Amino acid sequence: MLKKILIILFVVSVIIFAIYFFNYNQLQSKMNYVVNNDSRNDGIVVNVHFGGYLQKSILEYNLKSISSNKSKADVFRVFLQFSEEMKENSFKQIYLSFRGNKKFIINGDYFNTLGKEYSFQNPIYIMRTFPENLKKLDGQNAYPEWTGGLLGVSNKQLEDFDDFHNNWYFNDLIK
Repeated sequence: MLKKILIILFVVSVIIFAIYFFNYNQLQSKMNYVVNNDSRNDGIVVNVHFGGYLQKSILEYNLKSISSNKSKADVFRVFLQFSEEMKENSFKQIYLSFRGNKKFIINGDYFNTLGKEYSFQNPIYIMRTFPENLKKLDGQNAYPEWTGGLLGVSNKQLEDFDDFHNNWYFNDLIK
């Protein structure tokens, strides 16, 4: 009986290790490359894995910690650099989490577009339009798509961008 239990424990351990290794190889190693390849990213820790570690169509982007000398732009740059690193991959959804708590969802096609356009797209444009591509966990739009004059729209979009960061992680940091 003890032998069977040990064999089962061994098999379960091998399966868990294989799942962890697969996620590390496919995702986390690329995130580590992004963080380590740009000295401005020091102090930002992100864990990435497939949804539930097994769903390859879902990416869970979990912001774990941020040094006090980092700005919201620094955090967003890491996200964009990771999207660029993953631009050849296809996901249905990306969950944005902070310390394991899911906060927002973005569409996989939009994530792919961010990655493909990162090297040439105006970062201010990306910052302005990013919030209107966010969904709440219930699937509702997190922020509206603004219309009107350029100055008014740009101001509202940047307010939404700031609010997004506050709701993603900053409010939890200052508690």
